Amino acid sequence: MAGQFVSEVTDAEFEQKVLQSDTPVLVDFWAAWCGPCRALAPVVDAVAEQYDGKLKVMKMDVDKNNMTPGRYGIRGIPALLVFKGGKVAEQIVGFVPKDTIDETLKRVLV
Repeated sequence: MAGQFVSEVTDAEFEQKVLQSDTPVLVDFWAAWCGPCRALAPVVDAVAEQYDGKLKVMKMDVDKNNMTPGRYGIRGIPALLVFKGGKVAEQIVGFVPKDTIDETLKRVLV
């Protein structure tokens, strides 16, 4: 479930929406059955709202899309990958507080 500032992305759209983006992109790899993913969702929504205009935030359901998570070695979810210039700039695995995500994004959004 994506919030107002978060959009869904699929394997088919990944290259265009994420890798070719002029703006850094945070991708939340998640699944509906994953408790920590559901717990992280409001945090991801808050990050998306806070960084609106500086960062795109997208969610990818790993049950419906398996090519992209496989390509980036996603073995545990939730996993947050920050892409900048078509490459992975940062990676966070597991449930983390918003402060941790903010610190990570500060390194990327310079």
